[in-house]
Amino acid sequence: MASSSGTSSGGSSSLMAQNSGSEESLQALMDQRKRKRMISNRESARRSRMRKQKHLDDLMAQVAQLRKDNHQIITSINIATQHYMNIESENSVLRAQLGELTHRLHSLNEIISFLDASNNNDDDGGNGGAAAAIFEATSMINEPAFDNFMNPLNLSYLNQPIMASADMFHQY
Repeated sequence: MASSSGTSSGGSSSLMAQNSGSEESLQALMDQRKRKRMISNRESARRSRMRKQKHLDDLMAQVAQLRKDNHQIITSINIATQHYMNIESENSVLRAQLGELTHRLHSLNEIISFLDASNNNDDDGGNGGAAAAIFEATSMINEPAFDNFMNPLNLSYLNQPIMASADMFHQY
C-alpha cells in the first residue's frame, strides 16, 4: 500500500506541476491579451482624437469662410446703401430743380399770355402775338430804368441759377 500511496503522491505532484505550468501559461496568455487590448484601445483613442481634431479644424475653416462671406455681404450692403443714398439725394435735387423750373415755366407762360392779351388788344387780332410781345418786351429793355422796374421780363429772381446740389441732401 505504501507503494500505491507513493505513486499517487508522485502523480499528484506531477499533476500539480502541470496545473502550475498551465496556470502560468494561462496567466501569460491573459497578460498578452490584456496588452493587445490596451494597445488596441490606445490606437482607437488616438484615431478618435485625430477625427475629433480634424472635425474641429473643419469647423474652424467653415467659421472663417462664413465670416469672410458675411464680411463681403456687409460690404455689398454698405455699397448698395451708399449708392441708394447718392441716388436719393440726386433725386431730391432733381425734384427741387423740377419744382423751380415748373415755377419758372408757369411764370413765363403767364407773362406770354399777358403780353399776348395786351398785343391782341393793340393789333385787333393780328398774327404773331407771342413773338411780337417778346420783341416788344426785349425792346423795352433799352428804355430807362424806371420803366424796366415794372417789366415782368426783368424780374431778377427768374434769372437766378438753381442753387441745389446733392451734398445738401446727404444724411449722416
